[in-house]
Amino acid sequence: MTLTVLYFAWLRERIGEPRDTITTEAATVADLVAELRTREERYALAFSDLGSIRVALDQELSEFDAPLAGVREVAFFPPMTGG
Repeated sequence: MTLTVLYFAWLRERIGEPRDTITTEAATVADLVAELRTREERYALAFSDLGSIRVALDQELSEFDAPLAGVREVAFFPPMTGG
């Protein structure tokens, strides 16, 4: 499947790109993250602490164990705060 992967805030800064279009066989978000970590050191650094990252699938908040079947867009971002 082909996915658009979006990176926000410090994730975008560490990776150096706001988005990627990737072809993957990943079944879950966690599988996708594992694949991204192997791309380059900058991805490994960006995804080194999953506790400080949130994910949305097709603009809906989700979890790392969520399946990617039928998903077109994955967004990674730090936790949001109110204010």
